[in-house]
Amino acid sequence: MIELETDPPERVDGRAARAERTRAAIVEAHLALIDSGDLRPTGERIAERAGVSLRTLWTNFKDMETLFAATGRRVGERQATLWQPVSPELPLTARIAAFCDQRARLLEVLAPSARASALREPFSPQLRRNREAAIARVRQEIESVFGAELAHAGPGREQLLDALTVAGTWSAWSMMRDSMGLDVDAARAVMARTLGALLVDAIAAGLR
Repeated sequence: MIELETDPPERVDGRAARAERTRAAIVEAHLALIDSGDLRPTGERIAERAGVSLRTLWTNFKDMETLFAATGRRVGERQATLWQPVSPELPLTARIAAFCDQRARLLEVLAPSARASALREPFSPQLRRNREAAIARVRQEIESVFGAELAHAGPGREQLLDALTVAGTWSAWSMMRDSMGLDVDAARAVMARTLGALLVDAIAAGLR
C-alpha cells in the first residue's frame, strides 16, 4: 500500500491564513477605491491596489459577484462597529433622536458603496441581495425600537412599517444628501421630523 504525502496541519493552516489575508486585502482595496471616488473599479485596478496579480484576484474570487458579496459583508462589519441598540423603553422623542443619529452615521459610512452599487445593481443579483439584506436589517430595528407605536397602528401596521423603513434607508438619505444638497445635520432633522410625524399620527389613530 502506498501512502500519500499530506501537508502537516500547521502548513495547511498557514496557507489558509495567507489566503484569508489575501482575500481581505482585495476586499479592502475594492472599498478603498470606491471610497476615493472610483465607483466602478476594474479587476485590474483592484488587484493593483491590493498588491496582487490579476490571476490571484480571480483565484480568490471567481467573479465580481463573489467579490460584491464579500465587500457587502465588510461594509456590514464597518457599520456593526458603530451600531448600538436603541432602548425601546426610552420616551418617543428620545428614541427618534437616537435612532436618527445612528442612522445618519451608518448611512454616511454606507454612502460610497451605495453610490457605487447603484451603477451596477441593475445587472448584479448579488448587489440587489446586499440591498435587500440592508433594508431587512433596518426594518427589524424599527420594529424593535418603535414596537409600541406600531402596535397602535392596528390594521395599518405594515403600511406604517413600510413608511418608516423608507424614511430610514439609503434611498431617502441619498435624495436628501445627493439630490437636494442637504448637509448631514439637515438630512438627519428631516428624517427625525418624518419619523415623528408618522409615529405621532399612529398614536393618535390608535386613540380614536
